[in-house]
Amino acid sequence: MYIVQIASECAPVIKAGGLGDVVYGLSRELELRGHCVELILPMYDCMRYDHIWGLHDAYRDLWVPWYGGAVHCSVYCGWVHGRLCFFIEPHSGDNFFHRGCYYGCLDDHMRFAFFSKAALEFLQKSNKRPDILHVHDWQTGLVPVLLYEIYKHHGLGNQRVCYTIHNFKHQGIVGSDVLWATGLNRPEYYYQYDNLRDNFNPFALNLMKGGVVYSNYVTTVSPHHAWEAHHGDFGYGLGHTLHVHQGKFAGVLNGIDYEVWNPAGDRYIPQPYTADTFEDKAKNKKALRDRLLLRDEHKPLVAYIGRLDDQKGVHLVHHSIYYALGRGAQFVLLGSATKSDINAHFWHEKNHLNNNPDCHLELGFNEELAHLIYAAADIIVVPSNYEPCGLTQMIGLRYGAVPVVRGVGGLVNTVFDRDYDSLHPKEERNGYVFFQPDNHALESALDRALGLWFEFPEEFETLAKQGMAIDYSWNVPGQRYQEIYEFIRA
Repeated sequence: MYIVQIASECAPVIKAGGLGDVVYGLSRELELRGHCVELILPMYDCMRYDHIWGLHDAYRDLWVPWYGGAVHCSVYCGWVHGRLCFFIEPHSGDNFFHRGCYYGCLDDHMRFAFFSKAALEFLQKSNKRPDILHVHDWQTGLVPVLLYEIYKHHGLGNQRVCYTIHNFKHQGIVGSDVLWATGLNRPEYYYQYDNLRDNFNPFALNLMKGGVVYSNYVTTVSPHHAWEAHHGDFGYGLGHTLHVHQGKFAGVLNGIDYEVWNPAGDRYIPQPYTADTFEDKAKNKKALRDRLLLRDEHKPLVAYIGRLDDQKGVHLVHHSIYYALGRGAQFVLLGSATKSDINAHFWHEKNHLNNNPDCHLELGFNEELAHLIYAAADIIVVPSNYEPCGLTQMIGLRYGAVPVVRGVGGLVNTVFDRDYDSLHPKEERNGYVFFQPDNHALESALDRALGLWFEFPEEFETLAKQGMAIDYSWNVPGQRYQEIYEFIRA
């Protein structure tokens, strides 16, 4: 099949979160399965150009209809670690993608509406006719709307769309200006409840809802999160729309790139290891302690890697630091805050704990250090308030770090409690799960993990090795998406 991914991110050239990892990892897996895959991305001024090979002109004079006129664009082509990518650069006074950031502008809705329109215009004018368009999140939710309302009448009538929602919290709530800008017009039509009208604001349009309504198939990033979005609160108002379209909605668990996350060949860690040479993991623990000036004693190392925000259960992250230290463990944190008050709070904690030989808080993000922490950690905590899929726990498992997670979203689909899971045999269990978002629940799970490390070290090592044995690569989700593509083509 000929598949085109249209997205606002692709790691490592454009990465703000897990979306970029998924777009790259899935594209690579589909290519390994023999499919032709291309990606269409915005040409941000701040993206990592050092990860693009052979960047050159692909289409110089792309004129994209916009309001009553047209915006002149250039399309560039290059390879990102083997993936063929097209980058759209508009030459407009709006400077849509020359902002020094990927997201966070007041006109984000117009920036990505334009990108959606430009991507389809590029496909039409360059005579590209993919079998499948795979689009992602609210930023490209307008693609299937434009395809089926406009571009199917101009040569793109046979294309099918798979739409993946990575985060229901951000849905692209817009006004009628998007309709006039993109040429959809007819606000009385799109403001109908069955089309794009937001489920709770009759005066707003919802781009994510448009993606759900108009796509041939809709996925989110884990089976349990699909259930949460459909039947619970994690659809953030889209539950009824998902119910109406439940026949084309499913959860497909993300994978991680086992070329990047592989302790047997990780270039960022001083001592490679496998489950058969698990004892070598301790050398990475020693290296991390030396790097961060931590005390080198026989005690467990607990880690947190990820954003510091409300989604990630930041209050429980804070509590886990002091609970681990109180239980005689060490704690290492690597993460950056998304809000100024959270950032100030953790800087206060960093200064308070600065001289503690068993704790280090690294506020920011460092890819090299992240690899070393995964390789050094005995336990990794993921106490999220909600977690559509979660990559941290899967990477931790790959590196033999036992996860302690809250039972939400994809964490339920990937971590199986050693003591209480009744759905998996004991040899498939790989961590500890708690369900209530409070300190006592976190303590109950973290205490069991630390207790096993202190009192039954051989059993703890067995648990860590069982985690390493589970396949959370892109192999299984790649097969599932291939089946979805074949289904909607038929």
